[in-house]
Amino acid sequence: MNSKRIFPAEWFEQACVQLTWPHKDTDWSNYLSEADECFYNIAKAISEREKLIIVSRDIDRVKQLTIDLNLNNIIYLEIPNNDTWARDHGGITVFQEDRPIILNFQFNGWGLKFPANLDNQITREMFNKAVFSKNVILENHLRFVLEGGSIESDGNGSLMVTSYCLMSKNRNEGLSRVDVENYLKETLGIENILWLEHGFLIGDDTDSHIDTLARFCDEGTICYIKCYDADDPHHEELAIMEDELKSFKNLNGENYNLVPLPLPEPIYYNGERLPATYANFLIINGAVLVPTYNSNKDGEAIEIFKSIFSSREIIPIDCSVLIRQHGSLHCVTMQYPKGVL
Repeated sequence: MNSKRIFPAEWFEQACVQLTWPHKDTDWSNYLSEADECFYNIAKAISEREKLIIVSRDIDRVKQLTIDLNLNNIIYLEIPNNDTWARDHGGITVFQEDRPIILNFQFNGWGLKFPANLDNQITREMFNKAVFSKNVILENHLRFVLEGGSIESDGNGSLMVTSYCLMSKNRNEGLSRVDVENYLKETLGIENILWLEHGFLIGDDTDSHIDTLARFCDEGTICYIKCYDADDPHHEELAIMEDELKSFKNLNGENYNLVPLPLPEPIYYNGERLPATYANFLIINGAVLVPTYNSNKDGEAIEIFKSIFSSREIIPIDCSVLIRQHGSLHCVTMQYPKGVL
């Protein structure tokens, strides 16, 4: 491992995106048909523009659900899965001397909150099934817990993370912040780590994943969730987070351009407030998939994304069902850059 590694940003040209599809024995069982519809809509948008890898325990059922999609762009893999959060159990790709390396970190159910024994094996099983190009290296880091939703790369040597997540219990206890920084710098080729000390969403199980709060849109732009309601419990923490973002600088010592995204009005299910966030979007080739929630704020958010990503198509996806399980669109997907297939 050396400093020549590059951790590409999400807007780097992609080879494919991974979806891990729910089945009847997942937590989606009570509303599986609604989850299927949301996953179908995501799959359709992706497979029209690039390759899509679909992983599921019951792949024949998924084939029937997706039979009318662009099958030339879909790779089906039957692999056992506990749940569906590909962002966190999927492989994380870096380049070293232009060769793709897929890093396989330990996934332990967000600090031992939920079963993850099957999901933790999916990346290795994908390699065993020879999905990836022979040029791709699998590099296991199974003594270090890391989820894809907890890190954001600007593609130019800077990484944005939250201390709530990376320093939480049951992940990498025993390691200091310096230890964590050094490990990330070595494995990802990062030079500059930007730590957010504040920011959270009620109902979030991940201990404040960065992809629910603030995201890089290009090398110089960060969009982030802003709460305009002073009476909302999020208001103070997100305001402090905004001030932290204003202090962030890239490797050239320049501040980022900051673009606020509205926080959807409170959404509840069975009396529980859900972690709805527009920051959980996915950049793919030629488009951006934006989660919507049947909220009065959806239209405002879509217009903001159109201004940020003026050269890409903006595709709204109703993710109301996803937030019942405390995640959203970015959480159920993992992109792989050009060169892995």
